[in-house]
Amino acid sequence: MSEQINKQLSEAWQRFILALPYTWLLIFFLAPFAIILKISVADPILAQPPFTPSFGDAGELQISADNYVFLLTDKLYAITYLKSVMMAAIATLFCLAIGFPIAYGIARSTPGTRNILLLLIVLPFWISFLLRVYAWMGLLNNYGVINNFLMWLGVIEQPIPMMYTDFAIYIGLVYSYLPFMILPLYATLERMNLDLVEAAQDLGATPAQAFWNITWPLARPGVIAGSLLVFIPATGEYVIPYLLGGPDSLLIGRVLFDEFFINRDWPLASSVAVVLLVLVVVPIVILQRNQARDAEQAT
Repeated sequence: MSEQINKQLSEAWQRFILALPYTWLLIFFLAPFAIILKISVADPILAQPPFTPSFGDAGELQISADNYVFLLTDKLYAITYLKSVMMAAIATLFCLAIGFPIAYGIARSTPGTRNILLLLIVLPFWISFLLRVYAWMGLLNNYGVINNFLMWLGVIEQPIPMMYTDFAIYIGLVYSYLPFMILPLYATLERMNLDLVEAAQDLGATPAQAFWNITWPLARPGVIAGSLLVFIPATGEYVIPYLLGGPDSLLIGRVLFDEFFINRDWPLASSVAVVLLVLVVVPIVILQRNQARDAEQAT
């Protein structure tokens, strides 16, 4: 009898543990998304809140797809989405190119050195994100540290315009999100069996062949995880384009903010957010399904 009770308690505890992440997603993701989706099919009005209710006085459903039609027909939003995705993808590639050697070096260092290097990677998070972006403004402006140093060396005679350009945005994105690339890569590379690389080299493989045939396939889960951690927030980034890119850098995060707080067009802003979420989530779902299928075929 007691064994049956213990089994029931164990099963109930397991169901409770499994229910926690689903409850978290329901409260903090699905419920806010449902609210945004509801607002996106409303019409803007001069009221509080500034959108029409979902049901009229007679109980009829009041929804409209005009906001999505407007997004699909207005070239400005299409260009903004494409530019945001392109800049996020390029920043992700730069983070991967810089972060992979760093993660590999940390994973192959001694335990004492490894802890110090990991601390240096995490250390910037102890400082406010906004302060770190402001620091780059001081470095990149026409009479900032970089231009003054180059003029002092005699390399340039006039300041190089770096602020309020796409170059400054890339610098800010790569600097801010590089740790999100390094840490998953390190976690994957640290568990990699070095005997496989040594065996490949003993069989005549060059270091480049051993890397592409052994190291890179084994590091692929970390590459995918780090790329997603960089690409997703970089796509909707607002602070970096606003401070480093200036008013002409119309990325989707800036457009979303302007529609909500300047134009007060909440339905259109919600539509922008829903389309952005679809652009980010759908490729992730497809990627996860392909990985699951590949894992099943491998077994």
